[in-house]
Amino acid sequence: MKNWDSLDERGVCSTEKDCEDAYRVCQALDIPFHQVSYVKEYWNEVFSNLLREYEKGRTPNPDILCNKHIKFNHFHKYAIHTLGADAMATGHYARTSQEDEEVFQQQHTAPPPTLFRNRFEVRNPVRLHKGADLLKDQTFFLSQISQDALRQTMFPLAGLTKDFVKKMAAEAGFHHVLKKKESMGICFIGERHFEEFILEYLEPKPGNFVSIEDGTVMGKHKGWFTLTLGQRARIGGQRDAWFVVDKDVTTGDVFVAPTTNHPALFRDMLRTDRFHWVAIDPPPELARVHMMECHFRFIHQMPLVCCALQRGRVSGQWEDHAAGSNRIHTPEEP
Repeated sequence: MKNWDSLDERGVCSTEKDCEDAYRVCQALDIPFHQVSYVKEYWNEVFSNLLREYEKGRTPNPDILCNKHIKFNHFHKYAIHTLGADAMATGHYARTSQEDEEVFQQQHTAPPPTLFRNRFEVRNPVRLHKGADLLKDQTFFLSQISQDALRQTMFPLAGLTKDFVKKMAAEAGFHHVLKKKESMGICFIGERHFEEFILEYLEPKPGNFVSIEDGTVMGKHKGWFTLTLGQRARIGGQRDAWFVVDKDVTTGDVFVAPTTNHPALFRDMLRTDRFHWVAIDPPPELARVHMMECHFRFIHQMPLVCCALQRGRVSGQWEDHAAGSNRIHTPEEP
């Protein structure tokens, strides 16, 4: 897939290099190579969304959005409907509740064109599970994909560790792939100097760094959207480290504290109106009792936190409540 067509800060188009690397693998394996461009779709459905969220003071996750809108929507449909594939295989470290490949050998039967589903049709939902390599597990980035796409996706790396995959690649002679750096930065855009990059698309909105402890103005910034909760704030003239703990998009003030564990970074409750159920919408038990216990994380590799999920009594929005004394440390709000 080609989803971004500009040069990086060194004047290199990484997309072309990735394309070349993939083509060499296909040649070695003697399988066909296809290339498709979703530059327009990526801009309209992923990047424009990122910019809108940044302007609201949030920090969205581009990998989640890219998987939802591009890989497991446009690309999935291209693979199934245009190329005629039975399933799509990706290199994510994750697994599904479909345990073997036999399910993909079954012939697809189109449903009858009626308003109602066949009451005798048995269709167990496909569930998303963590991969064997817990350090590289990527289910967090797959949390928004559709049930239809998940049903037609295979994860060959599900039971493997990254080290073992590298060993297999070396034995297969794919040394040019082994030399590639870990994928970092914004999905399909790459690793950039974030402040400089985002200011190419959003107008600077200078404001103050303000101490959350006594209200002292500590310095200036170029825009609250260039900063993420929990990150170190680079404040000129300050010898000690200060960290972003809150943002006020109405005044432009970014509040900072001298520690990453400041109480201002903790929450007992999070509220959202954007909820996605991977398997069933929503689980039957939640419809009955309006609350369910579950585990929660909002950044990759964050330890799972016990919480209770319930529908807000006033807003109707879903709320996460940290269980007991396990307060939720939020280096970034969802």
